Amino acid sequence: MHADLALQMMSALLWTGLLVCLPVLGPTMLVGLLISIAQVVTQVQEMSLTFVPKLITAALALIVFGPWMLRSLAGYMTRLWLDIPHMF
Repeated sequence: MHADLALQMMSALLWTGLLVCLPVLGPTMLVGLLISIAQVVTQVQEMSLTFVPKLITAALALIVFGPWMLRSLAGYMTRLWLDIPHMF
């Protein structure tokens, strides 16, 4: 295996990981930011106030984007397995 092939595989791995994580992390971070701003404005510092909405947002994002995420990961793994004979 050459160094450029290893770098290409690592790049594909990181890019796929970023794309798969983004639909869950993005809305969850946005909800956390909005709740934090609301807590600063109202001066209510309750830990469960931030945890529950983020948990619900993450669950909804997994329900909505879960099939796409699974297809993306399965496609990446299929390409990886099919490219093994061409690596050596």
